[in-house]
Amino acid sequence: MDLTKSLIRAKSPCAAGFRWFVRHHEDRGDYQQLLDALVAAGRIDDACWLLSQFGPTNAVLQVDAIEAAAVVFAGTVEVRGGIEVDGVLRAGRSIRCGAGLRAGGPVSAGEDIRVEGGLHCEGALETGGDLQVAWGLDGRAPVRCGGELRVGWDIACSETLEVAGGIVAGQDLRVAGELACRKGVRAGGCIEAGASVRAGQGIQCGGSIHARWHLDAGWGIRAGDSITAGGAIRAGESLLAGGELRAGEGYGVFAGLSVPRDTWDTSARVSASARPEALMSGCWAGFTAA
Repeated sequence: MDLTKSLIRAKSPCAAGFRWFVRHHEDRGDYQQLLDALVAAGRIDDACWLLSQFGPTNAVLQVDAIEAAAVVFAGTVEVRGGIEVDGVLRAGRSIRCGAGLRAGGPVSAGEDIRVEGGLHCEGALETGGDLQVAWGLDGRAPVRCGGELRVGWDIACSETLEVAGGIVAGQDLRVAGELACRKGVRAGGCIEAGASVRAGQGIQCGGSIHARWHLDAGWGIRAGDSITAGGAIRAGESLLAGGELRAGEGYGVFAGLSVPRDTWDTSARVSASARPEALMSGCWAGFTAA
């Protein structure tokens, strides 16, 4: 696809970027070649702006490995080995990596990201579709996933984690900020958040669950160890803890918020090592193995 001067002008580009285009490409330029030229010139923001304006293509970049200062590609990036970028890694469609992915800046894809090793990202990490990582995920800025998030080992996010689908972590799930998920959350180890934890469906983990603020699940919550929060604990169905079940001071513990009261004995059971003092709803079932 060729981009002409009139097409670019119609998108209201910044003056400096438009002057650069006129100087280097006169009246027209191939879309991907123009993106590559902007990146080579260090004009990463301009390349990202161009991709946002003109959208993805069906082109596929297939290489053995990537070591670069930055990459902005309008189609799908397929790498048989690993990816190492100092700054931005952005694809209009998908990113598929056969080994580990490490980026010193933001990583984004209009569709899926699939990594067969570990993923370490110093900037914001964003996908329009699924995010699948075979090893661990280490995000040092906000992580936003437009589909399902599946990670074989730990998930560690230094800021917030927002997922449109469900979350599956093979080991621990730790988020320094808020954890928000429209579907369910499942972790083999513990779940910890420095703010609230909100799941549209259920939450299940093999270890403990702790939210610094509120803990909310549209369905039930089940943990192999304790369930604690600095605010309220609210579940649409049952609350089952293998250890302590405790809300923050002045807050309550609520089970069965999404089921009829006459079904609480089966659908809103509350079980923990001791009855919570602030139990406001649900049917106390004593202590049973979570």
